[in-house]
Amino acid sequence: MDKFLAAIVYVLFKALGLLPLEVLQGIGTFLGLLASVLPGSYRKEAYKNLRIAYPDATPAMDKAAMIQLLQMFLELPYLWAPRNAKKLNQIIQCDHWDLIDEAVDQGRGVILISPHIGSFEMLCPFYTFRHKAAVIFKEPRMKWLKIFIDWVRVTPDLKLVPANQAGVKSLVKTLLKGHTVGFLPDQVPALGDGVYAPFFGKDAYTMTLVQRVQSIKNSPIFTFGLERLPKGKGYYLHIEQIKETLSADPELAAAQMNVALGNMIRKMPTQYLWGYRRYKEPKSLRLN
Repeated sequence: MDKFLAAIVYVLFKALGLLPLEVLQGIGTFLGLLASVLPGSYRKEAYKNLRIAYPDATPAMDKAAMIQLLQMFLELPYLWAPRNAKKLNQIIQCDHWDLIDEAVDQGRGVILISPHIGSFEMLCPFYTFRHKAAVIFKEPRMKWLKIFIDWVRVTPDLKLVPANQAGVKSLVKTLLKGHTVGFLPDQVPALGDGVYAPFFGKDAYTMTLVQRVQSIKNSPIFTFGLERLPKGKGYYLHIEQIKETLSADPELAAAQMNVALGNMIRKMPTQYLWGYRRYKEPKSLRLN
């Protein structure tokens, strides 16, 4: 049954991938406008979190954030379609690949971090056109969704590893080989796997795994953000290096990382997933 459900979604996904990017984003705009006036827990959480970071946020920013959220979902069938893979280099602009290429050539591995912003789902698939990478992610609870993701999301040079002890070991092996590992470190880790650190002026439980992984080979860390350009004009990939090694103190390291994430969010504030419960309390279950 799970495979059947995954197959249905896969066929629908493939069909939507035949539509032009601007059409899919246009549908996302319409749905986002609708979502911005309808009640919902995500909308409520998004508006609350946006005002923690931007106390003077306007209704226009609220509306724009909901539009960007729905555009993110609607564009995925196009961006993940194999038939469009060659087009990605044409619609994604980046002026700083030399920073990454030089870091990879050093052989110490590279660490990529990104907040849930812009078209973050495409960061690693696009990155692996140039360099191999392993990314840690939380596996979905629904089995059919995991099957679907395995079908559409994995590329030959991109390895998805689960957020558990085995996954962390896989990340370390990847880094020791001099390859790249990636994180979305604004996810709330399990209790014991993080510390509290300021995020836009309010304490948020923040993972310590990035600091622990960097300490293995003193690997350089880069903050990524794939900004969605208006009217289906493509994307711009922002790359910023954290120039100082993360502190050995977990709380200071988490604060450094949150500053870097915040700086990236400020480049495109309405494209951040403000509805993600960044300030929620961690679960008591540790990674195992």
